[in-house]
Amino acid sequence: MTARMLSIGGTAYPLVLPSVRDPRLHVAAVIITIHVLGQVGLGFWVSVPQILAAILTCAVIEVAITFRQTRSFVWPASAMLTGSGVALILRVVGTPPGQPWSTVAIEVFAVVAGLSLLSKYVIRYRGSHVFNPSNIGLVVAFVVLGSARVEPLDFWWAPLNGWMLLAYGVILVGGLLITRRLHLLALAASYWLVLAVGLGVLAASGHCMVTRWSFAPVCGADYWRVIVGSPEVLIFLFFMITDPKTVPAGGVARIAFGTLVAIVGTLLMAPQTDEFGTKVGLLAGLVVVSAARPLFEAWLPAPRSELDEPRAYLTRLATGGDPGAGPGRRAGATAMAVLLVVAFGAGVVAAGTPARGVNVPVSRELLDRLPSQVDPATLPPISVGQDVLDFDPTLAGSGIQAVLVTLAQNLEYERQALIRRDDAILAAVDHGDRLAEMQDRLAAATGDTIVVERYTFDAVEIRLLIPFGVQEGFSLGLDARGLVVHETYDRSGTLLAAESEPYAQTFAVRRATGDRWLTIGVLPAGAGAPAGGRA
Repeated sequence: MTARMLSIGGTAYPLVLPSVRDPRLHVAAVIITIHVLGQVGLGFWVSVPQILAAILTCAVIEVAITFRQTRSFVWPASAMLTGSGVALILRVVGTPPGQPWSTVAIEVFAVVAGLSLLSKYVIRYRGSHVFNPSNIGLVVAFVVLGSARVEPLDFWWAPLNGWMLLAYGVILVGGLLITRRLHLLALAASYWLVLAVGLGVLAASGHCMVTRWSFAPVCGADYWRVIVGSPEVLIFLFFMITDPKTVPAGGVARIAFGTLVAIVGTLLMAPQTDEFGTKVGLLAGLVVVSAARPLFEAWLPAPRSELDEPRAYLTRLATGGDPGAGPGRRAGATAMAVLLVVAFGAGVVAAGTPARGVNVPVSRELLDRLPSQVDPATLPPISVGQDVLDFDPTLAGSGIQAVLVTLAQNLEYERQALIRRDDAILAAVDHGDRLAEMQDRLAAATGDTIVVERYTFDAVEIRLLIPFGVQEGFSLGLDARGLVVHETYDRSGTLLAAESEPYAQTFAVRRATGDRWLTIGVLPAGAGAPAGGRA
């Protein structure tokens, strides 16, 4: 820091500015660059006023507090990092996509960022703050406000195009240089390696999560690859876990700290079935372990002591402090280490049990027994939005026409489910709100007759949409026009009456449980928020 004088009302006050060698400025340069890339090339679903609200709120609070304490004006480098970190990860449901100057929900960003900063003045141990401010502030915000109001930055930002390659380069080069300078590479490496192993075990067990940016649940190897290689995880690794003010001082303690953050984070992520819960679990791992930081400093070797070197400390553990210890004691220490690793793997698998029901395959045997009554030749060509082709090029041509065929079949199966009073058919073709709606219709059909719909299609346009506004899966919206026939059947399945009318509706479909497109909603024409951003 360099000090100058600032004169206000005839009184001179010290003005403390950061040095160009201050690591906080280097971290800020990386984060601000990611913000810029997010606005110009990556489609981040956050506006410039939202970002500024978080940063400026933290800056004003920090300047006011330090002035009261020191009677000087100190450049709020750490506070601005806190605000920038909050704005990078926090998203507010309802923020309009493609509007970088929107002021929607700027008060949410200001409040979350401000409370995050204040945590470092309120929660302290031996004169130092315990938690990374942006980390604890974000976790509390997600838990308190819930997924209906806020959500974290997506794990997956965009396809691996030039913008993403540039973002990876900025994060990796900046992160490695800064972390190396702060002597925190060992902590970062231990975290990433243990996280990769833990998530590998979880992925191998058949774990899945639903995400906003995928039509189908992300499972197995894709789950592992997406999270371990996520640019958001790298930011968490390089710029949040490795906060020098909130990690233990000793080298051995730092490796243990990074390892335990990965273990706790993995165990918290394991039971989660959606991206919101998975991301909160990842962030919460650091909160939990930071609370135990005093134990690391009390139980592990002091900084720069004889044992504050991993090999020396492991040797001490294996020999019990006796240089002449025989191979039996060393073998016992090895066996204990193996047992701990196995216990961690078993714990991950057990904790992930609730998430293994996400990817339940559709009962195709049931559908094969039903007459389809859908002739693909009678369906019109689909007009495809460029956003659909950019997101998934495999949907071009026959791929997108197959989606319309599946929708037509789903509507026909819904019709047969109502006529037959068969709830199992509905569960094979519908999901989410549409399944609940159709099940309610079936439950209400207690009389001798039931009214069902038969749809025909004259024109169909398809686009990406997010009908329910939170991180629960990209959907395809089929804006359709045609004729709907309202048919009345008795309990024997005999058609009693039919009445037709034109319709214009949006049919939302998603591969919610696997490969088959399921109907998740039938909405008014043009409804559903367009997918203007991914992160």
